Amino acid sequence: MKQSAPKSVDEYMAAQPEAIRPKLEQLRSTIRATVPEAVECIGYGMPGYKLHGKPMLYFAGFKGHYSLFAASGTFFAALGEELKGYELRKGTIHFSLDQPVPVKLIRRIAKLRADGIIATIKKSPAERKKRKSAPVRN
Repeated sequence: MKQSAPKSVDEYMAAQPEAIRPKLEQLRSTIRATVPEAVECIGYGMPGYKLHGKPMLYFAGFKGHYSLFAASGTFFAALGEELKGYELRKGTIHFSLDQPVPVKLIRRIAKLRADGIIATIKKSPAERKKRKSAPVRN
């Protein structure tokens, strides 16, 4: 029988195995403390955060790891060496269950995502439209 999607972050967390729940709780509390104005939600069947209505971060637990889905891969370049040793996939970072939660890195990612969203919404509609229609340069 297929499980139904969780209706809240608390429901998602309660359904996680005991081995992974503390890691996810620490990840959750780090994001909430770093960007307190972000709104918790469930998206794609996993816990997430939106800032000013825009997707900021999602996270999920898996059998052998937990992941942070940043809803954008653009910040990877800004983190450079800080991401060394982590498995990266299109805006996603996988964390090993046998390592401590990298709180400092999670804070930095949350802040970068929040700053990126805020910078986008501060632009006028005309600036956003101009950027979308600008030719691609090689």
